[in-house]
Amino acid sequence: MSVAISLLRASHPEPAAGVTAVSVLLSVGLHRPVWGVVGAGATVLASQLSIGWVNDALDAPRDAAAGRTDKPVAAEKLSRRLVAALGVAAAVVCVPLGFLSGWAAGLVSALALASALLYDWPLKSTVISPLPYAVSFTCLPAFVVLGAGKTPPLWLLAAGGLLGAGAHFVNTLPDLDADIRTGVRGLPQRLGRRGSLATAALLLLAATAALAFGPPGRPPALIWPAVAAALLALGFGWYRMTRDTTSRAPFLAVIAVALIDVVFLLISGLNLE
Repeated sequence: MSVAISLLRASHPEPAAGVTAVSVLLSVGLHRPVWGVVGAGATVLASQLSIGWVNDALDAPRDAAAGRTDKPVAAEKLSRRLVAALGVAAAVVCVPLGFLSGWAAGLVSALALASALLYDWPLKSTVISPLPYAVSFTCLPAFVVLGAGKTPPLWLLAAGGLLGAGAHFVNTLPDLDADIRTGVRGLPQRLGRRGSLATAALLLLAATAALAFGPPGRPPALIWPAVAAALLALGFGWYRMTRDTTSRAPFLAVIAVALIDVVFLLISGLNLE
C-alpha cells in the first residue's frame, strides 16, 4: 500500500467526505459566492483531516492491541509521528481558513475543531463522550450560516447537535467489543449495543423532526419522501450491522441521512427564520 493511500485511510475518508459535502451543499443553498463555498469546504475538510489523523495517532497502541489491521498506523504501515504531525498541521491550517468566512464563523469553526479534538483525548473514554460530537455538529451549520452573513436558527442548530450525538453512538458500534477490552468506557460502551442502537435511533429521528417541523409554516410535502429515504438508509445500515457487527454501514447511513436532510432543505427552500 502506498503512503498516500495509507494517509487517506488514516484520515477516516468516508466521514470526512460526507461532512465536507454537507457544508458545501449548505453553502451553495445559501447562495455564497464561489470563493465562499470553496473556503467553507476547505475549512471543514482541513478540520476533518486533522480529527482523523489525530485520532489514529492517539489510538494506535489501542488499535494494535485490538488487532485493527485496517488502521495503517496500528498495522505499522505509517509512522505514528508522521500522522500526528499531519493532524497538527491540518488543525493549524483549519483555523485561518475558518476566519476567511468572517470572525464569528471563524470562532465557531475553531470551537468545532477544539471540541472534536477533545473527543480524541480525553473525553472518548468518559460518560460525556457524546458531547464533543453534539457540539461540533451544532457548530457545522452555524459556521456555514454565519459565513453567509445570516443568523443560524435554533432548529437548525438542534438538528445538527442531535445528528452529531446520534452519529457518535452509531460510529462506536463496530468497535464496541474491542473498545471495552482495551479500556474505552464512553457512554456507548456503558449502554451496550442494544442501548446504543436505541439511543442512536431516537436521536436521528429527533434530528429529522427538527428539520421538518422547526422552520415556520407547514412542513412541505417533500418531508415524507425525505423521511422515507432516511429510514431506508438507516434500515440498511442496521441490517448490515446484524450481518457483520464490525460493518461501517450504520455510520455511513448516518452520513447519508445528513445529506438527504440537506438536499431536502435545499429543494424545499432553505428558510432560515
